[in-house]
Amino acid sequence: MELNFKKLGAGEPLIILHGLFGSLDNWMTLAKTFAEHFEVFVIDQRNHGQSSHSTEFNYEVMADDLYEFIMQHHIVDPIILGHSMGGKTAMQFAMNYPTRLSKLIVADIAPKSYPVHHREIIDSLYQLNFETIKTRGEADEILSQFISDNSTRQFLLKNLYWEEKSKLAWRFNLPVIDNNIQVIGEGLKNIQVFEKPTLFVRGALSNYVLESDFEEIHRVFTNVKIESIENSGHWVHAENPKRFLDIVSSFLLS
Repeated sequence: MELNFKKLGAGEPLIILHGLFGSLDNWMTLAKTFAEHFEVFVIDQRNHGQSSHSTEFNYEVMADDLYEFIMQHHIVDPIILGHSMGGKTAMQFAMNYPTRLSKLIVADIAPKSYPVHHREIIDSLYQLNFETIKTRGEADEILSQFISDNSTRQFLLKNLYWEEKSKLAWRFNLPVIDNNIQVIGEGLKNIQVFEKPTLFVRGALSNYVLESDFEEIHRVFTNVKIESIENSGHWVHAENPKRFLDIVSSFLLS
């Protein structure tokens, strides 16, 4: 599948993968800083951003998308960084293609199954009727009736675009995400030991990576370092970008 991407900088290749409902735009600020030392590829995963839509949506096909992208662009031994869903894609890629990357960075996700917990957001997104909504402000006003947290709403509303001159639409493929939301919560397939340098960065206030997950992380990723960022939740790279950048940069340059 053809994936939309942006490339910045020069040097050792670094690939960045966003999370569910996200896009490469969420990572551009950090990518510009990483690009001072690396050749950075920021990617829209399938059914997100400006990449193609498909009814197939699981970690195996997203790992294959990444493999095809690496081969297409002649990228050798990239470092791969992924957040949440992107972190699962990165881990699955490491399981399936362990010789095709040099280092792995996983932001606030564990190699385990998660119960479906995005149902409220998905149901809320269906409440927006783009036949009648004509502005982003109107969309925000309606969405605020279901999602009280402003930062979450703004994160979701970044995905709006003008499909036609006077008609808004979502860039992500909402029906396919809805139909496969249970699959997105599943754990890794083809689990094997991954021995290359690996970094897990977790938000101390997030419930995605618990201390009880550390044993399994160490079992699968034998050359791993786990770092926690205090006062940060799941969007650890956005809530404390300076600390996230310090931790990741130290790992990248080691």
